[in-house]
Order: sequence, then structure tokens, then C-alpha cells
Amino acid sequence: MPDIISFGTLELRFLHSKDDTGGSVDIFEMTLQPNARMPIPHYHDRWDETIYGLSGVSTWTIDGQQTDLGPGASVFIKRGIVHGFTNRSTGPATCLCILSPGVLGPQYFTEMAALLSAGAPPDPVKMKETMLRYGLVPAPAA
Repeated sequence: MPDIISFGTLELRFLHSKDDTGGSVDIFEMTLQPNARMPIPHYHDRWDETIYGLSGVSTWTIDGQQTDLGPGASVFIKRGIVHGFTNRSTGPATCLCILSPGVLGPQYFTEMAALLSAGAPPDPVKMKETMLRYGLVPAPAA
């Protein structure tokens, strides 16, 4: 497994990926720094996602409903459901993310990190293209 993948205010550490589980699951720890957010609400139609809070509190918006996720709490995001997340607290929040089946692997996050750390503002067209290539569909603007 690669070391920590960092981009913006997010850090990911893969524990298992589609590559070592035969496509069964992707499992990674995600740490969100204060004021971190997923830039684009999205959905995916090829996998379900379970998020388990480890430390701190993150806020997940799932199908329009906000849920604060603290240690020991979990949320399930069925494929096709629009979601996003943020950390509105003053400290980091860490959660365990389980994607089933595993289809992303660390490759998606490595590519997004490269787009976000290019030194200039990220190119929204390239970001959307990368998301779509990996099966993440940006939600239509509200």
C-alpha cells in the first residue's frame, strides 16, 4: 500500500484496495483537517460506501440530509445517492471508508492530488473528467 496520499485538507491512507482484494473492497482512513470539504457533491453507481467515525466530527450530507459523524458512529451511502462531506470543527476528523465492491484503489486519489497540487487553481474540466473516468458523477447544481 502506498504511504499517505495528501491533497488540500484531506489525507488518505489505504489499508486494502481493489488490487489486493480481487476487487472486493477498498478500505482507507481519511483525515479531514478543519474546514475540509469534498469540493463537489457526487454519487457513484458502481459501489456502496460505508463511513465509520474514528475521531473528531465530520458532517456528511447524504441525499440532502446532514449527519454529524463522530467516533463510533457510521453512515451507509447506497450507490446512486448524492453525498458530500465537510469538517466544520476546529480539530481534525478521521474516519474509516469502505467501498464495496472495490473499484477506485489509490489511483483515483493520486490523480486528483496531482491535479490539486499543480500550483495553479485546479482545472475543473480535468477534475470532472478524472471523476467520471473513475465512476464518480458530479451532482447537478441545485
